[in-house]
Amino acid sequence: MLNPLRAAVVAAFVLTAGCTAADPPGPPPGLAERGTTFTKATVTKQDLTAKVSLTGKVELNPVYGIAAPVDGEVRYLTAPDAGPVARETRVATVWSDGEPTRIVIPAGAEFAGRLVADRAVVVKGTPIVSVRHGGYAVAADIDGKQAYAIANGLKAVRAQIEGGPGPFACATLGTIAALPPGTVPEPPEPTAPPVDPTAPPTMAGPPKDVEPQPEPSEPTGMRLVCTAPSGTTLINGAPATVEVVTAEAKNVLVAPVEAVAGTQGKGQVDVIGPDGERVTTPVQLGLTDGKVVEIKSGLEGDETLAVPGPTLAAPEPTGEFGPGGP
Repeated sequence: MLNPLRAAVVAAFVLTAGCTAADPPGPPPGLAERGTTFTKATVTKQDLTAKVSLTGKVELNPVYGIAAPVDGEVRYLTAPDAGPVARETRVATVWSDGEPTRIVIPAGAEFAGRLVADRAVVVKGTPIVSVRHGGYAVAADIDGKQAYAIANGLKAVRAQIEGGPGPFACATLGTIAALPPGTVPEPPEPTAPPVDPTAPPTMAGPPKDVEPQPEPSEPTGMRLVCTAPSGTTLINGAPATVEVVTAEAKNVLVAPVEAVAGTQGKGQVDVIGPDGERVTTPVQLGLTDGKVVEIKSGLEGDETLAVPGPTLAAPEPTGEFGPGGP
């Protein structure tokens, strides 16, 4: 009979020998192995609308900018009198190849300032005039990522006032670009008539009233300003949601966003072959609504895709030191 102490040592040795470094570790508890396909998806065809949702509020007399419609040289006219203009009023001209393009502010709005110097040469899309809208409008702030999403144009804009009217079509005013401080040129100094040294002195009359000049406009971040249809009841400061349709496509090939890796045109999907093998395939991407993304090329339309999609590998380091670094 073995000594009890010796028997315990032998048992411990047997247990230790059963778990050697040569044995591969099993998957972590509760986690599947890397590359496991949890589900599958098929590509389909449908109409697609790309939208961006913005957070805003109702504002009284918000400031917006008017951008140069063409490349050219800006020449300002004399600033209109302070206050809203009674009719559409031209405040500047952009000259391009000898052709003038009028810059006007609408009736009921107020000229708020020049945004570039007189005779400055600008490119199309540069804000050159700030305008103060007369009345209520919906103003929504735009961050950098959203600005790139809507940079190619606004197909449609709708707004919903929280707890109030909507959704309704909202007519956009001016540009979404951030505005620098708007400056209003001072009126020219009146030229005093020459004094006749032989004339008797005269008593100065009471000072004439000075016409008030518009205050310079404050700088703004990127924002979208739009107006509600006539008859819509708006309350200053009421929160609002603004939905911007940036692009539309009809009957295009789409895949779930979970099955696609990549953005900005180039991407990859994992196509499941007849034997269940995943084949990573490059694709050209188009519009997305956040649920599906347009596949412009790379697939025929009858493929089955793995979900989740492939993970894009980190790019090789590049630069003056090469892949190995300094």
